[in-house]
Amino acid sequence: MEKQVSTSRRGFMKTLGVGGVAVAGTAMAPQMASAAMTSVQYGMVIDTRMCKGCHACSVACKSEFDLPLGVVRSWVEFVEAGEFPKVDRKFMPRLCQQCSDAKCITICPVEAAYRREEDGIVVFDQELCIACKKCVDGDEKLPGCEYDSAFMNPVTGKAQKCDFCLHRVSEGVTPACVNTCPSRARIFGDINDPSSDVAKLIAKGNAKTLVADTGNNLSVFYIDAVSLELEPNATPGKYMRVERNRPTLTA
Repeated sequence: MEKQVSTSRRGFMKTLGVGGVAVAGTAMAPQMASAAMTSVQYGMVIDTRMCKGCHACSVACKSEFDLPLGVVRSWVEFVEAGEFPKVDRKFMPRLCQQCSDAKCITICPVEAAYRREEDGIVVFDQELCIACKKCVDGDEKLPGCEYDSAFMNPVTGKAQKCDFCLHRVSEGVTPACVNTCPSRARIFGDINDPSSDVAKLIAKGNAKTLVADTGNNLSVFYIDAVSLELEPNATPGKYMRVERNRPTLTA
């Protein structure tokens, strides 16, 4: 049984249809709210050209889940890259990549991590989690999350990560980070629905997933992104510096 997190007051009012259109975020199509459609695969496109590095997404996420200091479900990295004298600073929003072949599911010894058949979202069952940390750190045989998305909540003692605000999505409400982004850099929807905004962006061909050795069939796509995963072989002639902006990570 999943442990549901209460929606914020803003999310609750939006669910009731009060308050008009969200400040930011793509309106969800009716079919996206249906949990009965097993062909649904929720995903997100993040347009880094629109991201201003304001961290509104991170703050909204921490508020939505009442996260303590030192841990985050969603964060924004600063990436400096290029070749002298043309060096740019860009922003790289990060969150769980919602892998179809997720290592956190494979490594979990009690099946607390699983992928929902109705919408493809990977979730951690807080009641089943035994806090073994394997999804975070891995073990001698298998790695944990390759995208540093899983973490141990110091208050609950359980493993957690982004789940696309499942409690909101289940009610037809966009995730908190999407709803909050002032520059509309995040687009959320069913990537299997050709008529959805997120599917249309992916179909254009300039939205790419993060690159990893394992190719986990990710459901988060980036437009015009720069990251160590995308360009792991950056040479001295091609400068790259990453500020993780997450206490548990180093560049």
